[in-house]
Amino acid sequence: MDTMTTFSSASPLPLALSNSSLPISATSLPASMSSSFSATSPFSISNSSSPNQNCSFDDKALRMPLAVLYSIFFIFGLIGNLFALWVFLFLPSSRNSVRVFLINCAVADLVLLACLPFRVFYHVNGNKWVLGSVACKMVGNLFYMNMYISITLLGFISLDRYLKLQGKGRTRRGMELTLFGQSWPWSWVACGALWGLSLVGLVPMIFMAEDKDFTDKCFQYKQRKSKAKGKAYFNGVLVMFFWLIFIMIVVSYAKIACQLLKVSRDKPDLPNAQRYGRTAKKSFFVLFLFTICFGPYHAFRPVYIASQLSSASCDYLQLVDRTNEVMLLFSAFNSCLDPVMYFLLSGSVRKIALQTLGHRFGNRFPFLNDATSNSSLPITPSATPRTSICIINSTLRRTGLNTLQPTQQTVITNNAPEK
Repeated sequence: MDTMTTFSSASPLPLALSNSSLPISATSLPASMSSSFSATSPFSISNSSSPNQNCSFDDKALRMPLAVLYSIFFIFGLIGNLFALWVFLFLPSSRNSVRVFLINCAVADLVLLACLPFRVFYHVNGNKWVLGSVACKMVGNLFYMNMYISITLLGFISLDRYLKLQGKGRTRRGMELTLFGQSWPWSWVACGALWGLSLVGLVPMIFMAEDKDFTDKCFQYKQRKSKAKGKAYFNGVLVMFFWLIFIMIVVSYAKIACQLLKVSRDKPDLPNAQRYGRTAKKSFFVLFLFTICFGPYHAFRPVYIASQLSSASCDYLQLVDRTNEVMLLFSAFNSCLDPVMYFLLSGSVRKIALQTLGHRFGNRFPFLNDATSNSSLPITPSATPRTSICIINSTLRRTGLNTLQPTQQTVITNNAPEK
């Protein structure tokens, strides 16, 4: 009788296990273990978590190298960009479109650099974030927003130089757009629209939900499989946008360099013929900086985004995260190299920098004194301003030399080089 009672009380167990593939028989278990087995067995969990949920992306070997490198980028980038911004804003010089783009590029670099101390503190603190989820999203998205603003501005600079080289008359002096019944330089309109669209897109990126609740981690790999899948697609759009800008920069600078080299080769008697060749080489150097800083990161970015949307082994995801951190260093390094671009493209920055470094340094590298702004681009004789010829003739008369004849008018630039 006792046996029958025990069996009946344990009867639910074989029914519960009958639909399972586990090789466990209820008859081999005492009745006293049946209830405890059904309550504590790990096989009773049907909706287990994904295998990557507990995958750790805290690479201890990268903590200090990342902290040191970001600190170096912050110090040198801050000095270079503040110096350039001071020259742009407070020293008198010509207000051309390239100058407007360079000012905005320096501002974007400074905002990006302001995000680096947070990353340094995060890595020094053992990869633990203590400022909350909103601050984490704000710092991260500001970093990426200003990185793509810099990329877009570099694209605008290349486009502006190319259009001025190919254009005639008014196009060379500067294109204007009509907005609200008033004409504005296109550089102002482009920069205003760029900052406006970037700030509008920043807000939803900060407040958009993530797949996981916030812990104490920031700046690390995140899966994008449910709530935050839209962020992965948006990042994919940014990658395609970068490659479009990259193609535009390559084509623009290649055509600029080819035309400068052609002018210096076909018309060696022009006053600036020798400088045109060196200016072409500097254009390729700007393209080289852009490629080195942003190319590796965006070449690897599709792999990173694809891993966020798919399931993969923990070792593979850790490798993807580690590679992404290294590639991101190249992008942050651009904030240190942009002052080099200002030096090459702006006569004002170049003049003050050479005065600071000393004339001895400038004499050792005479090519640094060559004009490389839009004013150094060659212009056909038909586009030469009449006032410039008058100034040249008056200067020759004061020196006792003959004035230029109409057939001897040289090709000069439409804008005076920045002083």
